[in-house]
Amino acid sequence: MNRDIVGGGRRRGPWAVVAGSAGGAGREIAVRLAEDGYSVVVCGRDSADVRETRQLIEWAGGRAVEVVVDLADSAAVHRLVTEIRRLLAGAPAEVLVTNAGAADFDSAADGLDMAFDLYVKMPFLLTGAFAPAMAERGRGAIVTVFDGATGARDANAVRAAMAALMSLNGLWTAEYGPRGVRINSVQLPGGGEPVATAEAVRFLVSPQAASVCGSILPLGAGAAAVDIHGRPLAPG
Repeated sequence: MNRDIVGGGRRRGPWAVVAGSAGGAGREIAVRLAEDGYSVVVCGRDSADVRETRQLIEWAGGRAVEVVVDLADSAAVHRLVTEIRRLLAGAPAEVLVTNAGAADFDSAADGLDMAFDLYVKMPFLLTGAFAPAMAERGRGAIVTVFDGATGARDANAVRAAMAALMSLNGLWTAEYGPRGVRINSVQLPGGGEPVATAEAVRFLVSPQAASVCGSILPLGAGAAAVDIHGRPLAPG
């Protein structure tokens, strides 16, 4: 990774966009990527939490910018892309992490709409915005982080969204993988430990994972991995 030394000894490396980095696993991901030399775009809904993530990175000597956005609002995600391009001033993003997190929905109808807005449309729009430029340069890494925690009311909505996202990951792998863009996913069946999640993402975007593409890495604090239908995955 090429890094430029700037005033105060800070390293300003290539940009990583971490959508959903206001707290929890997303914040851990953003901080660890900054530790690895990336400049980070911090995105999330709560302005105070987004600012705190940016400050944590800057206090450690890294570089970060922040954008406050509701990632479940497709129109807002479009504006997010425009704002990121403005902030980066023509610099490319070499890493994209879409961290949907977990959500609890008030009703089955609301759950279906929100699940697809957050878990499918958001990654779809951001990947569509940044993957083509990565492919033109012949390098890049995209990781979708998906928390499959479900309640009685929203289980089917979340599983439907999970199936759609996994299908998209396969299509993106076929389209962009041969052009140097690695597409992988971290799946958290029923929740995951933020540090473990961040380390998994850290590995998947690292040179050590240069040959890893199209993978689904299941985590979950000791919980069994499940497929998109909620069935346990058999070992081997």
